[in-house]
Formats: sequence, structure tokens, C-alpha cells
Amino acid sequence: MYRYIITLLMFCCLTTQAFATDVQLQPNHPERYVVVKGDTLWGISARFLKDPWLWPKVWKMNRQQIKNPHWIYPGDVVVLDTSSGNPELRLLRETITLQPGVRVEELEKQAIPTIAPNIIAPFLSQPLVIEEDQLAGAPTIVGAQENHVVLSPGVKIYVDKLNEEDGLLWNVYRPGKPLIDPDTKQVLGIEAIYLGDARVSQYGEPATAEIVRSKEEIFTKDKLAKAPDTLLSSFVPHAPDGQVQGRLLSIYGGVAEGGPNSIVTINRGSAEGIEDGHVLAIYRYGETIPKLVAEKKSDENRLKEVNFETSRNADGKLEINFPKEDEASKTIKLPDERIGLLMVFRTFEHVSYALVMQANQPVNVLDLVQTP
Repeated sequence: MYRYIITLLMFCCLTTQAFATDVQLQPNHPERYVVVKGDTLWGISARFLKDPWLWPKVWKMNRQQIKNPHWIYPGDVVVLDTSSGNPELRLLRETITLQPGVRVEELEKQAIPTIAPNIIAPFLSQPLVIEEDQLAGAPTIVGAQENHVVLSPGVKIYVDKLNEEDGLLWNVYRPGKPLIDPDTKQVLGIEAIYLGDARVSQYGEPATAEIVRSKEEIFTKDKLAKAPDTLLSSFVPHAPDGQVQGRLLSIYGGVAEGGPNSIVTINRGSAEGIEDGHVLAIYRYGETIPKLVAEKKSDENRLKEVNFETSRNADGKLEINFPKEDEASKTIKLPDERIGLLMVFRTFEHVSYALVMQANQPVNVLDLVQTP
């Protein structure tokens, strides 16, 4: 005997006036899809929708559900239902009444993530964006066992001060480069360089700890920051409620260009209303080029009418004053070109980390980002 639990996830696209202009089905969308391990929320929505970030609209999610979504699990079936005349997505879950016997199942099903966790997981805890001088008062490595210079995994280190209530696991950082807003020239924060992890073995002044992981070389005078309790957050891809505009500050790894799955920083954060899951379009800023190159002269022999004014100088002589040609009249700005999409997955006050989801051209520092 089977009992079907059907969660109605309405989406009014194409035929519904509210979303007719912005929600469209993929031309080759499936009628149903069985969720498998390794799927992502973005990937599943892309099977049905031309714009995967419109997921909350088609699932009728409110603000609370976006932040704490009802997860989808491997084995669930996403069904496209058009029987009512309007496309609807339904999540079909099957509950089976079993006869007595032995059955082996996972203790807890793992819900599918929004995006591939192996790409963003390290960036959910590191690197860290801090205010200027914020690391100045952080716990500091003051020495090492047997006077080691380079501190690698297994080496015992000494920290100036750690209390028991501070926690057991710590990340090791070094102040990095400042993140400067390209428009206002203000310092938005310092990107601390993540070096590794340490575990406390004895609290006090000084405290004793051990390096358990190193990503880069660690030295005395490097700083410690408390490791976060959780690495993954639950969020749903969605557009900001209002218009957001910003710029790309950097591409992780110091490379000149990025593409799909590149980690980037943008000059907008929680203070500007950015939140985890926000999807922004990436635009290449249109160049300004000379008008002589941009436009073809229609008639070389046509005379231009020129307006001028006359005045008399101090000697009473008549002068003709021709208007100065405006610099703007000599150039023309080409339109901004949309080249991709990114999704924010970690926010700070004025800076956010995002993952490039789509790109049809290389993504560069200073590219524009805005509400799709």
C-alpha cells in the first residue's frame, strides 16, 4: 500500500500575468525529475527554468522559507503538472508501509545543497574580511616548540592568551591587502589571509596549541580567530527585492580573469541589503570611444550651421565668440553588456563573497554587478 505525500509548490509562469515577463520554462524541460545524490538546487531549477534564480517565485516561497527552505532530498520526484492549464511544480514523496523484516537505511538523509559544497565550503569559514586593525587585539602566536621558524602540522605553538570559554578550534590568519571601493576609494575592509587551523591543548597566559592544518606557511606573530561552529548555510538563490548596483573588487587567487565557479568579491554587503543567496547579473562596462570612429559621416560636403555670439572688447572692437565643443560631444559610450551571473554565499558589512554561476565572457575586476 502506498501513500503519496504531495507538497504543492505552485509556480505561475508564462500564463500568469504576474510572472509572464520574467519566468520562462526551458524549451526541453522534463515532465518529471528524480533527485539524485550530487544534485544541487541550482542545477535542478535549471532543468525547468531558463532563469534558475527565479526558484522562489515558482515555488511560492516567502522570506522565511528562502532563509530556511524545506529541503529536497535524493529520491524525491519533481513533477511538472499542466493539467490545470497553468504549469505547476509538485514535489512527490513516497511513503511505503513495510512488512516486518530487516532494512538498512541511512540514519539521516542529506538534503541537496544550493550549490556544490566542495567549491564554497572553504570560503564559508575563510578567508575573512575584517575592519582595519581588527586583528591587532586578536590572540597572537608568540613562540613554537624547539624554536621552529616555519610552523607546520604537528608543531606545538604558544599563544599569548586564550581562555577556556574562547573555544577549542581556531583559524590562523595574517592581515592581507585592503579592499578599496573603486568608486568612493574608501577602505571597505582588510582581507585576512587564511593560513591554517590550530587546536588548543592548554589554556592560559600563554596558552598551548597545535597546528593541525596549514594551507600556507605559518610564523610567529600570525593571528588566531575563532573557527565558526558551522560551515554550511541554508539559502535559496533569489534576486534582491530592490535595485542593487556594485562592482567586482577581486577574483580569488589574484588572477586577472575569472569564469564559472570562480570566487569573487563585490563592494556590497549586509549594510547595503545583500544577503546569502542573492543572485546578481554581471555586466561589462561599455567603453567610451571617439564619435568619429563610432558614426559614419552622412555627407562630407554638407555645411554645418554654427551658432555664435558677438561682443565688443575693451577697445570697442567686435569679437565673434564660437561655442567651445563639449568633450562629451566628441565621444560616445557603448551600452553595458551582460556577460554572466553570480550568487552571493557569504556577506560582511560592506563586502560579499560570490560564486560565478554563468559567464559567456571572461569576468574581470571592476565589472558591474546589479539586480538581474
